[in-house]
Amino acid sequence: MSDTWFDASKCLIGGKWVSPLGGETLRLENPSTGEELSRIARGQKADVDAAVKAAEAALNGEWGAMTAVERGRVLQRMSAAVLEKVDHLAALEAADVGKPLKQARADAIALARYLEFYGGACDKIHGETIPYLDGYTVYTLREPHGVTGHIVPWNYPMQIIGRSVGAALAMGNATVLKPAEEACLTALAFGAIATEAGLPAGALNIVPGLGAEAGAALSNHTGIHHISFTGSVATGELIQAAAARNVIPVTLELGGKSPQIVFDDADLEAALPFLVNAGIQNAGQTCSASSRILVQRGVYDKVCAMMAARYKELVVGPAEADLDIGPLISARQKEIVEGFVAAAKPENILAQAQLAEGLPEGGHYFAPTLYGGISPDDPLAQAEIFGPVQAIIPFDDEADALKIANGTVYGLVASIWTRDGARQMRMAKKLKVGQVFINNYGAGGGVELPFGGVGKSGHGREKGFEALYGFSTLKTVAAHHG
Repeated sequence: MSDTWFDASKCLIGGKWVSPLGGETLRLENPSTGEELSRIARGQKADVDAAVKAAEAALNGEWGAMTAVERGRVLQRMSAAVLEKVDHLAALEAADVGKPLKQARADAIALARYLEFYGGACDKIHGETIPYLDGYTVYTLREPHGVTGHIVPWNYPMQIIGRSVGAALAMGNATVLKPAEEACLTALAFGAIATEAGLPAGALNIVPGLGAEAGAALSNHTGIHHISFTGSVATGELIQAAAARNVIPVTLELGGKSPQIVFDDADLEAALPFLVNAGIQNAGQTCSASSRILVQRGVYDKVCAMMAARYKELVVGPAEADLDIGPLISARQKEIVEGFVAAAKPENILAQAQLAEGLPEGGHYFAPTLYGGISPDDPLAQAEIFGPVQAIIPFDDEADALKIANGTVYGLVASIWTRDGARQMRMAKKLKVGQVFINNYGAGGGVELPFGGVGKSGHGREKGFEALYGFSTLKTVAAHHG
């Protein structure tokens, strides 16, 4: 399939590729080179309004009339179509985001899996009957909200579209998607795939553009009945305020400062790949990145040495080189990450990764950096850096580990490494996060596993059946028949 299968400079509205009404485009940059990759539409309020109207028409037309079984079949066809185009999607995502090809390919496969899962779940969301007064039959129905808005970030476009838009479509909502202006090619490609697979016109509408323009217009639109956002805490606060004004539900997946907690009895060889990879994957630009490594003092020196040795083997390079790590998304993001490093004590650096030779001068490359001896209140242990920087923090016992782990404003993910089964249960219960992994991290992606946070990591749940419940509203029917 050629690169002309969709036009990046246009919006997808009502099943048609249309130019933004303002006629403007934005520069899309290749993070590996700093060169222009493409031009994307600069969608604004009028384009969002047209997309919402197209979604409303879809609900009142073919899409709204479909049964759950029929919706499921459409999503299954979309899944199959994504798998047919995995290599093409991976190349787009790698160039757009800067991630190594192998990671981009895994994201494309994950998108297909989300569509497969939600396609199979469409007709399996049931209501229930409720025992009540004599002469009554009471039952509940799960129904779509209506038009749902989806604002997705640049770090994992395909995965987040799958878990957000996929779930919303499965419940029968019509959707308006605003992809990030930094990376939106696979979002547009997804629109082309969905159309080819037979998704009715208007069920999925895509309006690229700036967050302050298209994103703000979508989150404030009175025709939106639910909004889903993944991104920064600051932007999440603005979106929640807009949702409050319109009195609609919102799902927020925001920042994280996720710890992995390593006890003296842990299997360190098994833990090592997770300790490192969960922090440097996608150049650390992951909400659930493990940027804090809490280590019990009995094995602290050993873990520091093991992780440092692994760091020195890592190589950073262009996305197409398919090395361990790619560039950061932008010059601005590199500046932010370098700011944290500049403010930290250089004597605490345990190791840094290697930069490949001959890197393009315009690329946004940063050598992943590992710190040791970090105190729990240090900025490296408190702030979401959103780059490949990890801090190793020593602790004494369970109580100390819990105090440190729970001692940030975030609460997204945590991992526990110990062979002690009782300790596993105690820790899992007391950690203030949305997901806990025991002797692993991430569980291989886990499309089926509810995902979301507490505190400033957000609220609401994505993935699994919980996402379907979030993208639906519950109706109670009480029939009096005597």
